[in-house]
Amino acid sequence: MAHVEDVQHPFWGIDSDVESDRGVQLPLTDQAIVDAERLLDVTLPASLLDLLREQNGGLVASGRDASPTSRPTSWAPDHVPFDSVMGIGHREDTLSMLDGPYLVEEWGLPAGVVLISGDGHYWIGLDYRTCGRHGEPSVVWFDADDSSELTLAPDFRSFVAGLTSALEFESA
Repeated sequence: MAHVEDVQHPFWGIDSDVESDRGVQLPLTDQAIVDAERLLDVTLPASLLDLLREQNGGLVASGRDASPTSRPTSWAPDHVPFDSVMGIGHREDTLSMLDGPYLVEEWGLPAGVVLISGDGHYWIGLDYRTCGRHGEPSVVWFDADDSSELTLAPDFRSFVAGLTSALEFESA
């Protein structure tokens, strides 16, 4: 089995652009994790928390900004975007996983989901509906416009290991 170190680097985007800190929360603390898990009523995957300890949300490296799909979605016939990850915190004008319960309700998404990325019309989330609040959630694409969903990976570690560059799909 792959260790998080194997799939972690390079994970976070490095950009000289002013937008490079978009979505980054204050450094993650153990207390913030406890508070987030209490608010969300789940146990977050260790592999996700390892990444958030390195950088608490933000842009994903361009080599990992897409997830291949097993069938077409409203986004593309063969992949979905994954350009950023929500961190855990309360930074102003920045979405956080803590905003998830409101966003799930606002966009009509299923209960039992923790959102980790998205823009409103589409989301990528941790799906606890099958595994329970303390199990290992699958990673799912949710399209709010057409009320569809697609499992991307059986767990977060596998999801990260399968990420690739969106540029790979442009030549296909």
